[in-house]
Amino acid sequence: MPKFSPIERPQSTIWGTPDTATQLLPGVWEVHTASHGGMILSEERQAAMPEALRLEGVSYEEDVDWALVVLAFDAEFRRLPAKGFDLLVDNARASVKAWHPDRFTAFTGEAVEAKDSHVLRRREAVSAQIGNYVVVSASGDWAEWVPDGKVGVVARRVVRVDAMGHAIYEGDPIHGLVDKANYDSSRPVNGFDEIGAIPITADAPATKEVVL
Repeated sequence: MPKFSPIERPQSTIWGTPDTATQLLPGVWEVHTASHGGMILSEERQAAMPEALRLEGVSYEEDVDWALVVLAFDAEFRRLPAKGFDLLVDNARASVKAWHPDRFTAFTGEAVEAKDSHVLRRREAVSAQIGNYVVVSASGDWAEWVPDGKVGVVARRVVRVDAMGHAIYEGDPIHGLVDKANYDSSRPVNGFDEIGAIPITADAPATKEVVL
């Protein structure tokens, strides 16, 4: 296993000036700023990152991308004397599965099932809507143009899906009204037709006085 050299404490990061910084492994700093944080790698460490897990820069933010670093150097993290690093590695594997399923499979050779990755679930759900209109924003009946008991929606047509399961749209949006009971913001995607949305004109949205 290659040996890496420690580096000096980062004085600045893409998230701001570090409030705290800890060198977890030689060349791997965990930093926290007033706004965000993550892991900062030395150039040596960045070069050693497996291609499947390597990002373009040396900054791996704390919400998701930190797990790529831990998975890449999992054996070193497991050997650290402090307690909890075995759990950290296990959590990193689960996180990469969930957020970077393609990278996980490329690195480990293990297939990721949809149940283990919300990105895959979202990708499947949005892919099924290619060519259809899906809701991109919604307003409750607190909005002046939305009648009581309805949800006002704006929808766009899906033309493709990116690797993270986000829809790519084209064309102008359409507007509609749907029964409140039929709209569920927790779904990966709400198809305009599937939820029973009724189109309305964008330049003259319905008001509470409109009889439906």
